Order: sequence, then structure tokens, then C-alpha cells
Amino acid sequence: MGALHGITLGWAICGSHHTLRQVLSVMAAVRNEGAEIIPVVSQTLTTTPTRHGTPEAWRESIERAAGRPPLTTIPEVEPFGPDRSLDALLIAPCTGNTLAKFAAAVTDSAPLMAAKAQLRNDRPVVLGITTNDALGLNARNLATLLVCRNVYFVPFGQDSPHAKPRSLVAHFELCGETVTAALEGRQLQPLLRGW
Repeated sequence: MGALHGITLGWAICGSHHTLRQVLSVMAAVRNEGAEIIPVVSQTLTTTPTRHGTPEAWRESIERAAGRPPLTTIPEVEPFGPDRSLDALLIAPCTGNTLAKFAAAVTDSAPLMAAKAQLRNDRPVVLGITTNDALGLNARNLATLLVCRNVYFVPFGQDSPHAKPRSLVAHFELCGETVTAALEGRQLQPLLRGW
């Protein structure tokens, strides 16, 4: 049995379309470790076609990786709070927009409502960030969340320090290990890793 066997993991996915194939591969692997995955997706993912794929194709891919259709609306995920149905929530990919809103306590999407529900229940929220401005204007939001109780980060690094010096991207292959650590109340270390 895997380390996540028997865990109910909410997996929120935001609109970082270029990372989705990698993230969904990791999601399938985490599911194979025995986690029950409840996918939650942002409106961007359900409405925006990009060169990386259509909303319909991504929805099908998410359903295949998770084993169930994704939740897409605030009313669908709001019961996570009173029901205490998630052991942990992973937001991966977590965009700079979602990072900023979460740090400011804005709840205007299904992933953010799921995060609010987790914090209400004193349960872990794990962020797998991918943003071009984490070391720019979003640095203050990153700092706010780094010291926030029950918020953990998938270890991250500068994916392109010379071309995009303010960009940080999570090592998504560490999602399962990070969730396991968060369920034990600890941040997976080292947090900062080379690329």
C-alpha cells in the first residue's frame, strides 16, 4: 500500500495550462498509491481553450486521472467545510493569481472555496505554485502564505532564472511526498530546490 492509501485528497487545478500534462501524470500516480482524489477545477480551466488543449479535453483528462468528474463551482465544494470530507487539499498547479487571492482571503473560485473550507477545519492546504512573478509583485503573497498555519508548499525552484528571473515552479513530482508530510504537520524539506 502507498503512503497515501485511504486518504481523501482534494486536488484543485488552476489555469496553468502548460503544466497540466505533468500534473495529471502525477495525479494518476498519487491515485495509484491509494489516495481517493476529488478533483476541483477553476473557471479558467472549464472555459478557456488554449494551444495546450480545449476545456472539454482537459475535463476528460482530469476525470481519467482522478477517476471521477471534477467539481467546478463554489456551491459544489462549499460542503467540504461542514462535512470535513477532505484530509488534505492540494492546489497544483497554483497560479500567481490564485496565490495572491488566497493570501488576501478572496474566495471567488471553487479552488479557493475548497482552501477556505480546509483552513476552517484546521486541515492542510498544499500549494504547488507556478508563477512568473513569485519573486516579483507576488513575493509578498508567497511570504504571507509561507508563515500561514496549515499551509504547505510543494518544493519549488527557479525554472528559468536568466530568462524569467522572478519565476518559480513547483517540483510537481513531489506532490505526493509533500501531502504525506503535510498530513504529519510538517513542511517537506528542502523547500528551495534547484532546477
